Formats: sequence, C-alpha cells, structure tokens
Amino acid sequence: MQNRLTIKDIARLSGVGKSTVSRVLNNEGSVSPQTRERVEEIIRSHGFTPSKSARAMRGQSDKVVAIIVSRLDSPSENQAVRTMLPLLYQQGFDPIVMESQFETRLVQEHLHVLQQRNVDGVILFGFTGLTAAMLTPWQEKIVVMAREYPGISSVCYDDEGAVQLLMQRLRKQGHSHISYLGVQEADATTGMRRHQAYLDSCRKLKLQPITALGELSYQSGFQLAASVIEAHTTALVCASDTIALGAMKYLQQLATPIQVCAIGNTPLLNFLFPNTLSVELGYGTAGQQAAQQLLGQLNGELGIRQIVIPSKLA
Repeated sequence: MQNRLTIKDIARLSGVGKSTVSRVLNNEGSVSPQTRERVEEIIRSHGFTPSKSARAMRGQSDKVVAIIVSRLDSPSENQAVRTMLPLLYQQGFDPIVMESQFETRLVQEHLHVLQQRNVDGVILFGFTGLTAAMLTPWQEKIVVMAREYPGISSVCYDDEGAVQLLMQRLRKQGHSHISYLGVQEADATTGMRRHQAYLDSCRKLKLQPITALGELSYQSGFQLAASVIEAHTTALVCASDTIALGAMKYLQQLATPIQVCAIGNTPLLNFLFPNTLSVELGYGTAGQQAAQQLLGQLNGELGIRQIVIPSKLA
C-alpha cells in the first residue's frame, strides 16, 4: 500500500486538491494550519514517501488549472481571462485554455479529459444548457463564470442592475420613449434577466415597452433595430455591446439622433462610438475574483461561494 499511494490519493483522503498536498510536501506557504495538519496526518498514517524520480520527471510545475471559455474571440471573456492569468502564474499554476463553443457536449468532453489528466482546478464560463449534475464531481475545484449552480462556486454579473442603471439615467435625461434590443429568453442571463429588468423598469417608470429579441450577434442587432425604432423613439437599450454595434451601424443610415445604450463597455464600442451610454459589468474584476476563489478552494482557505460583481455606469 505504501508504494502504491499517490499524491492524488492523499488529496482525496484529506479532502483537498493535489496542489495543496504538493505545497505541504514541499513545505510551501499559503496553506492554512488546519489544512496542513489534516494532510500531514494522512501522510503519517499511510507512511507515504514521495518518489523523487517521479517528481523530477514532472519538471518545474505539475500544477495545472484549465480555463474553459465559451468563445476564444469573446471580448468580455478575454478581459476576464487576462486578469486571471497573472494570479495563477504567481501561485505556480500553468493555465490551459479550452473552448466550449456553447456546446454542452464539448464541456463534458473537456472535463473528462481534464479529470484523466488530474488537473487541479477549472474555471468555466457557463451558458444555458449546462447542469449542476455535470459540474458536481468538480465541486471543490471549480468556479463557474456568469451562471449560478447550487453548491458550486460562481462569479456572476449584476444583469438586472445594469439595465436598471441605464433606464434610470435615461429617464433623468428626459427620455420617455425607450426601446430595447435583446437576446432570446432561452439564454438565462443576457436574455431573460436583462429583458425582464427592462420590462420591470418600464412598469416602474410608467413607460411603454418596445422590444425585439434575437441572437447575440452584430447581425441580429443590425437586422432587428428597425423593428424597435418608432417615430418618437429617442433612446435604445441594447443587451450587449455586440448587439449595440449592429444597431449603431443601422442607425448611421437615419438622420434622427438616438441615444444608444449598451451593457459591457468593451474598448471596441467605446472607440467606434464614444457617445454610447455604457454600463461596466466588471469583466476584469470578475476574472480576478474567480481566480482568487479557485486558488482559495484549492489551498483549503475558502469555501464554496456565490459572488456577484456590481455594475456601474461607465
């Protein structure tokens, strides 16, 4: 038994990640006294001695964290990933990036491969279709971005608050005919939550809602803009910067000035259309929080948490 016990076994028996066991074996910091004592007790009770040859073969780092993005070309997810990487590097982790393309099947395949390779942890950008049952086996070593699941750590954006900020600002500026371009409500966050927040704001502000829901794309914003621009329309709220870019291209053809609002505040939209009223969702802050949460779980210092990043007008 002594010769067959592995770091993975020690991690399982003591209820921590492999990276935590490795830090205890190497007498590194950033491990709580309680966690260190628990791991050391398992090591003592099983008479475990790490193989020097095996450790040498692994090279300088055997600490790996996977980041599963939905799209490699997503500006918002790229902002979040850029703030994750420095924190992971500082703690000696080698990040690997994978893409889900919004396909549940690909996420399942990625997680299976990562499990086989004994990856220490995962940061996953969630989307509609993923279930808690798929993620529960990774419960202690996963953080999900933009979606909440019972018993799993998450970092989410304040979708409702973002729309409310825009509607309140527009009303203060005197706008009373405000239309909305969004995403189909099958999408829980960008779709349903933001659209519902617009409808709720219209009720509170006693405004007539005018909406069109399509895809999360430039083309959808361009094609649907005409359906929500009426004779008295003075402002247009878009559920995302991507949709806003398409809508702005359509509005360039019109002589009537319309205040366009967007959620995301990505650099491209600001550069092309600086007069857009934007809400900052905090993509960079979210990425930082996700990395800190995962690192805290892996070293036993943090429990499972659901974090919401507050929105603010840009």
